[in-house]
Amino acid sequence: MSYLEYTVKSVPAGWRKLLFINWPLAILLTAIAGVGVLMLYSVAGGSMTPWAEPQMKRFAMGLVLMFIVAMVPIWFWRNMSVMAYLIAFALLVAVEFFGSVGMGAQRWIDLGFMRLQPSELMKVAMVMMLAGYYDWLPMKRVSHPFWVLIPVFVILLPTFLVVTQPDLGTAILLVAGGGLMMFLAGVHWAYFATVFAAGIGGIYTVFLSRGTDWQMLKDYQFRRIDTFLDPSSDPLGAGYHITQAKIAMGSGGWTGRGFMQGTQSRLNFLPEKHTDFIFNTLAEEFGFIGGISLLLLYVLILVFCIVSALQNRDRYSSLLILGIGVTFFLFFAVNMSMVMGLAPVVGVPLPLVSYGGSAMLVLMIAFGLVQSAHIHRPR
Repeated sequence: MSYLEYTVKSVPAGWRKLLFINWPLAILLTAIAGVGVLMLYSVAGGSMTPWAEPQMKRFAMGLVLMFIVAMVPIWFWRNMSVMAYLIAFALLVAVEFFGSVGMGAQRWIDLGFMRLQPSELMKVAMVMMLAGYYDWLPMKRVSHPFWVLIPVFVILLPTFLVVTQPDLGTAILLVAGGGLMMFLAGVHWAYFATVFAAGIGGIYTVFLSRGTDWQMLKDYQFRRIDTFLDPSSDPLGAGYHITQAKIAMGSGGWTGRGFMQGTQSRLNFLPEKHTDFIFNTLAEEFGFIGGISLLLLYVLILVFCIVSALQNRDRYSSLLILGIGVTFFLFFAVNMSMVMGLAPVVGVPLPLVSYGGSAMLVLMIAFGLVQSAHIHRPR
């Protein structure tokens, strides 16, 4: 027996799990959250209030939750997959009747000490549900039409509720994340080709419905699409957000204007500077180098997820890790594309950096599941 093996076995069983935690992943999450606190301090004009201090407390709470979830055996979370999905779905239904309204949308449930956004819970619960489903389903049935319809309903039912809130950004993430989960599970490519063709037809129908009695999107959502296609058409109206965002990003150059020296954010030209457009503040103050450094941190987390999934011989764990990794990727990819003008503005926060409560806590719980799968993997 080597000295390392003797040391590991001498540690009490309850604490031994801490040795198997993916510590580089935990450090990367902390580093990104630190960047978020730094930027929230900057956009508040050098003050920990009203955003930086609450964000620090939420991340500390999220870190504790991540370790608690990580210590629980992965078989428990496998057994809880259906229950987690049903609870998240019930909360989405509750939003329709008891949800609080903010910024013209009904997306939250007021718990008194915080506002819970059930759609954030659904992103993780749906990954758990699909991972459990494909772990149970024999591989030879994965592409059978009947067994393909079941996960389609699992994805579309909550998506419909989220669209009615309205929250188009989260609905897109649910559909994209669920579709990628099905692809990773081995569903035949022909289904995705069919959906892609139907999607092209759906987009055409959406544009065709504009101005009719059966209009499929809200007016402000059509304005976002118009702005994406031609921001200069209304620079002081619908195109204001993305125009100012591009100015902030471009003015940063290679190295940026310096910490707390960004004019777009400090003079309040940049809208939603502490939430959706916080990446533009980072790019203005730290330039291309700062922006690409944050992107590399995100990519490293994604790489750790992929490596952990490939090393895991348990099908549920592998699919769960890949699903959470895909959801995380969609988060930062859609936000960065949105604030750079490469995609329409759909209101998706930058993970661990944008100010927010539900999104951060749910994301940390999700990475707790990743850690649980990593710790309890077959060795």
